[in-house]
Amino acid sequence: MIGVLLLNLGGPDSLESVHPFLFNLFSDRDIIKLPVPSVLQKSLAWTIATFRSKKVIEYYRMIGGSSPILDITRVQAEALERFLNSELQTLNSELKYRVYFGMRYSQPFIKDVVKKIIDDAIKKVIVLPLFPHYSQATTGSSFKEVRRALKVFGVEGSVFKVTYIERWYDHPKYLTALSEKIEEGLDKFDNPEKVKVIFSAHSLPKSFIDKGDPYLRHLNETISGVVTRIRPICWYLGFQSRSGPVKWLEPSTDVIINKLAEEGCKKILIVPISFVSDHLETLYEIDILYRKMAEEMGVVLKRAESLNASPKFIDALGEIVLTNLGRLV
Repeated sequence: MIGVLLLNLGGPDSLESVHPFLFNLFSDRDIIKLPVPSVLQKSLAWTIATFRSKKVIEYYRMIGGSSPILDITRVQAEALERFLNSELQTLNSELKYRVYFGMRYSQPFIKDVVKKIIDDAIKKVIVLPLFPHYSQATTGSSFKEVRRALKVFGVEGSVFKVTYIERWYDHPKYLTALSEKIEEGLDKFDNPEKVKVIFSAHSLPKSFIDKGDPYLRHLNETISGVVTRIRPICWYLGFQSRSGPVKWLEPSTDVIINKLAEEGCKKILIVPISFVSDHLETLYEIDILYRKMAEEMGVVLKRAESLNASPKFIDALGEIVLTNLGRLV
């Protein structure tokens, strides 16, 4: 039996779990290094979470009262397991796969899922983050949590074998799946040749890039791979979901929307480039906040659908897993 562990950041499954989620998020120095000694990070994280939770709760209320990411990731895991156990798709039909998923900041927590894998007596595991583009803040932090759990449960360095897939931003089938969503998004418009496309990514403190984080380079290479697969477009890369007083990657997505509107643009398609699942950033920030902003300036703004559990995306994840099987030997 081969175990596959999907990793994601998670999200609150109710309005009551918004504060715990924010606390867990701000407690992680790999993603947000608060300006205090590490021993005081959690204390300050609690204060920040308390201060921000009232506003964030309202955002979640506007998208239905919770993040859909848990349900979407479960569907992705189930679909991937079916794909991998299909005799037509599996390189060795005698192999069987069990797909698990763990969240960095909400239930099911990564450490608990690692314990479940161990209890299920699975000895070989492929760890696949649902972040195509590597960053210390996402993949790096999640891998650290997996390794911490393995150490706690005493299987580090034993017959338990783990392989980590760090990045898949340029995988051909991922690019094809993303291209399909962009083409479908463009087809939502009359005269799609007049549409401006904004690839919108979760922002990152600029200091990460200055220290060698490859996130920005990976984003640009994904876009380069996509634009060769679709009709000609005029595109821009913007960043969203910034918080805190540090310098973040620019330009922000809302600044690009405003600039295009001032230049007379009337149609914008936003492509959530660093997100593979719907969550607050797509359902509230893009679909509600940015859309309202655009409408007030006379611009029709639409969004390309997230990959979620689209068949081509599941096919891409399946091939990524299968091509990494050899690393478990």
